[in-house]
Order: sequence, then structure tokens, then C-alpha cells
Amino acid sequence: MTIALIPGLGGASHAQGPAISDFYLDNGLHVVVIPDHRAPVVTHMIWYKVGGADEPKGKSGIAHFLEHLMFKGTEKNPGGFSKQVAELGGQENAFTSYDYTAYFQRVAKEHLGAMMAFEADRMTGLALTDEVVNPERNVVLEERKMRVDNDPGSQLAEEIASTLFTHHPYGTPIIGWEDEIEGLTRQDAIEFHSRFYTPNNATLVVAGDISAAEVRELAEATYGQVARRAEPPPRLRPQEPLQRADRRVRLADKRVEQPIYQRHWRAPSYIRARNGEGEVLDLLSQILGGGQTSRLYRSLVVERKVASAAGAFYGGSAVDETRFGVWAIPMPDVNFETLEAAIDEEVSRIVSDGVTPEELERAKTRLVADAIYAQDSQSTLARYYGAMLSVGGKVEDLQLWPKRIAEVPAERLPEVGRAVLAEGKSVVGLLEGQA
Repeated sequence: MTIALIPGLGGASHAQGPAISDFYLDNGLHVVVIPDHRAPVVTHMIWYKVGGADEPKGKSGIAHFLEHLMFKGTEKNPGGFSKQVAELGGQENAFTSYDYTAYFQRVAKEHLGAMMAFEADRMTGLALTDEVVNPERNVVLEERKMRVDNDPGSQLAEEIASTLFTHHPYGTPIIGWEDEIEGLTRQDAIEFHSRFYTPNNATLVVAGDISAAEVRELAEATYGQVARRAEPPPRLRPQEPLQRADRRVRLADKRVEQPIYQRHWRAPSYIRARNGEGEVLDLLSQILGGGQTSRLYRSLVVERKVASAAGAFYGGSAVDETRFGVWAIPMPDVNFETLEAAIDEEVSRIVSDGVTPEELERAKTRLVADAIYAQDSQSTLARYYGAMLSVGGKVEDLQLWPKRIAEVPAERLPEVGRAVLAEGKSVVGLLEGQA
């Protein structure tokens, strides 16, 4: 299930959910307020509509590198503000994806204004010197070694992505290729920051014990004082050519203790989808591989006993084409060929025969229930809205999502399944041990 598409209640049930509101400051900053008065705390998130897929050619990893550098201090706060956030009893972090970069803090409500002032300062006052940039570049290189070079699973993920997306930047790792990270400079970071870190390319999401009027007053006093300093270009990325043959990558490593089979297809994201394809793919992934009642789990794990685990996923939150995938972990005495045949049989059956009314109703109930449970976490809701708005969605898209899920007819699932899960359009990834 994709994180950006499990929103707060919408449609007929929306009155029971939080009274979410949004508005724009004069400088173009989009502000979203999600009231939650159960505790006197707030989650403050600033989302920039820029990520790994927006990087200049040959500068892979600059978006993630800049995320690191944003914690190194400004002219006004030369020591950064992580220590100050901690002293206020708050928590903070940041993350970079292909399509956005986000920074967040969770603090007592009386400190929200201070968080806004800090982030508004980082939007323009970042102080970068070679003494700061060069050691941090080495930190990122070490991070890549730890998370990718020393992890066969991550290595396979990179190979699958670069094989599925041969032309689109979604095939380039967010952390960057090692040789290109080594070439990143202070000037690269400054230019990237100046081009994309501007109020009119950002979304402020505040969830917690506060009203829209209070958020507006604080935002205008802090973020509202930051001038628009760039007009980010349209997000026009190179698109993938038609894939005519299945592709396969196989990685063997002595460190692998648990083999895994994966198969990925390119699929329309919610933003790129037409006629409700996104909702259909969410339901399809739920029925095919969403937990222990799913078809893959029942068939491969319970009945045939060829896998110890199996599932499916759909990453609907993306600016461009995204992925639909299935995966399974074979039992010790089962080879990949046997496992793949069993998976192909289940995929073929669902796209040829469709789903039962009971399966469809159960999947709809599960997805909408997850939307309800998501409201128990203000930070989760803030992430859902921030992510969807950062890829081009609207507040209404999230609010109406449960209603659109409920309206999907059964005949759409095999129809969309045949178009997406087609032969000759996938990448199979195999990870196995090595003697």
C-alpha cells in the first residue's frame, strides 16, 4: 500500500474526520492544517517539490546530499538547530525521495512558531563552506557503502530499478551513484538550493493541537517573510520507451541467508492514471498480495508450501510512471523456477478470471479501514497529505479517495490487470546465496 494514498476519511464519512483546511501565502507557499486536539503537540513538516528525479544529469545524489547539508547551520544559526529542537523536547528528521524532500519536527504546540522560524531561515540563509561540505560528502559516501554496498538486497533493488527504468531518472538511486557523489561540490549544493528551495515550490503541513487561524498567523510572520527567489521549471522528465521483452537480473552473494524472488512492472501512478486506474491497482495489490488472506499467500504459503512469505505492492505516489510488484521467499527446498511458475499462475488467473464479490468487498473494507486508523497518528496524516501534494495531487484527491475506492466495479480489476501485468513488460529480480 502506498503511503500517500491512505488519507483521512473523505466523501460521506469525511465529517467524522479532521476538518482539514489549506491556503496559500502571498509568496506561493501552500499551507495545509490538520487539527488534532487530543494532545498539546504538533507535527510541523515542510515539503519541497524536488527529489532525486529532478537532479541535473551527472549530479545524482545532490538532492539527498543537500538534505544532509540543511542541518549544518545558517548565518543566523551557525550551529544548526538540532540541539535547540532537542532542548525543547522535540524530535526532528528529514527524508529524500525521487519526487520530494521533507523536513519535520514534532514539538509541544507552544514551540511551533520557533520551528517555522528555523525552517524559514534554512530556506534562504544556508551557510555552506568547503569545510562543511567536504566532510559531509564523505558521510554520504560512507552511508552508501553501509546501506547499499554492504547490503545485497539493496544492490538488487538498484539493479531492478535501473533495469525497469532505463531512461527515466527513477532508475537512478536516490542516494546517487558513487562516482557522481564524489564529484558533488559546494557550488552544486548552493545552485540546487537556490533553484528549488523557494516558498512557491514548497508545502507546509501542520498537524496537531492548533487551528488554521493560528497556523496562518505564525506562517505569515515566518515563512511569509521569505521572498520567492526562483521559478522552478516544469517537472518534465525523460519518459520510458515501450518495453518489448521481459528482463531479468540475478544476484548471488555469500551474505544472503534468505533468497527472494521479485517481479516488477511499470504502472501508472495516481497522478498519471486515467479512469480510476490508481484505485484499481491499489485493490488489485491488496487482493493479490495484501496479507495472509491474499491469493499469493494462500496459494504459495498455505496450500502449495513453496514459499514462506509472499505479497504484492503498488507505489501509487509518484509524479510519473511507478511500479506494481509481487514478491515471495522460497522454502529451502524450492527453486526459483518452481516458485515463479506458481506466482505466474496466480497473476494469470486474476487477470483472466477476475475477482469474486467477496474478495473485492474485503479489499475495499481493508483499505478504507486503514484510512480510518491512519487518523490516530497526526504525523502519519501529515505525511500522506504532504507526499500527495508534492507529486501534484490535491487535498480533495485524498479526501475523496475512500469514496472512489468504494465505487470501483469488479470488472475493472482484470481489465487494468491485463494492461499492466502483461507479458514482456516486467523485470524479474532474483537474490540468492553463494557457496
